Amino acid sequence: MGPLALMAKAAGFDVVGSDLSEGPVTKELKKAKIDFKIGPQDGQFLKIEHARAPIDWFVYTSALPKDHPELKIAEKDFKIKTSKRDELISFLIKKLHLKLVAVAGTHGKTTTTAEIIWACKQLRLPVSYIVGTTLSFGPAGAYDPKSKYFVYEADEYDRNFLAFHPWLSVITTIDYDHPDIYKTKKDYDAAFDQFKSQSRKVIYGNEIDADLELSGEMRRFDATLAMDAVTEMSRKREESALSDPVKKINDTILHAKLVKAMNSFPGAKRRFEKLADGIYTDYAHHPEEIAATLELAAEEAERQEKQGIVVVYQPHQNTRQHAIREGYLHAFDRADKIYWLPTYLTRENPRLRVLNQDELIMDLYSQSIAKVADLDELLLDNLRYDYEDNYLIVLLSAGPADTWLRDHLDEITRPE
Repeated sequence: MGPLALMAKAAGFDVVGSDLSEGPVTKELKKAKIDFKIGPQDGQFLKIEHARAPIDWFVYTSALPKDHPELKIAEKDFKIKTSKRDELISFLIKKLHLKLVAVAGTHGKTTTTAEIIWACKQLRLPVSYIVGTTLSFGPAGAYDPKSKYFVYEADEYDRNFLAFHPWLSVITTIDYDHPDIYKTKKDYDAAFDQFKSQSRKVIYGNEIDADLELSGEMRRFDATLAMDAVTEMSRKREESALSDPVKKINDTILHAKLVKAMNSFPGAKRRFEKLADGIYTDYAHHPEEIAATLELAAEEAERQEKQGIVVVYQPHQNTRQHAIREGYLHAFDRADKIYWLPTYLTRENPRLRVLNQDELIMDLYSQSIAKVADLDELLLDNLRYDYEDNYLIVLLSAGPADTWLRDHLDEITRPE
């Protein structure tokens, strides 16, 4: 929602908003001079803003309940048009005459989207975009009036991506996820099939480009996809009239530029983000993502001559744990130690029993390497010792454990 607000503001629209708490994009909203309120969402902010300047469109996140005070006031009291983000994005694409480049898939969406944006910037190819994280090389959402392409991280949650008909779709990897939305794997796969059928052209993952030097097979896989997408975006209509030798030279030059761009990619926040020497944080919370991230961590540990890998893992959503727990069997095989935190509960099915840490650890092939843990002083002590013993530490979390680690980083790296 934050990146969408940034893009709409950059495109010339007046934007206001509210949230319960500050997030990673808050600083960017302030910098863009977007008026927003942090705190209880009782509707007072909406009433004040609507009285100051009538609001035309109330856009809300999928996480908002139907009885949310602001949503109810917008719909019933003020009769304001309301929708989730996909409708506004579709409106912007049409009004701004942009071609949609949509990045979809269970894993790798954010990284691949960020890599496409990074490559476009390095090649000086004007681009507008929305990505689901903060970036070190630009805002999380942007509009460039010179651009003809809009790069979007198309999320399958709540079937959001089915609202679009992309000019180009980039499909990363697909594994069953979001059981609260898709009751079966067949339902999940069918949604992706529909998304592909709505796309003018689709790019799938293929062989990894041999010239890439990034750590981690999955990161190289995503980078190859990004290179293929930017190659397609860089093509000119008159290229078909060029002779084969000239086209081959052009393709060779472009490929070299893309390899250079990808090998210098600074990364995206919470995607194996380096917080300190030997300490990383990653958004991985699905077995396939976990295995891929730990493969990357293993390459880094070897390169840095670390003793091994210590994982702090915070599962995400109890509903998801019931659906994916069998996939944990070999997901952590690269780890030497695991501190297993309680599941971060959000958007839960109240009829499902909450699986405890011991139950989930029992699903591991190597159960002895995992310990039940909490975000407390004991975990801090253990991480201090692991850091002193030259282990590479990686947090895997889509929840608040990321903030906890950032807040206590100095205590781990510079113990008294």
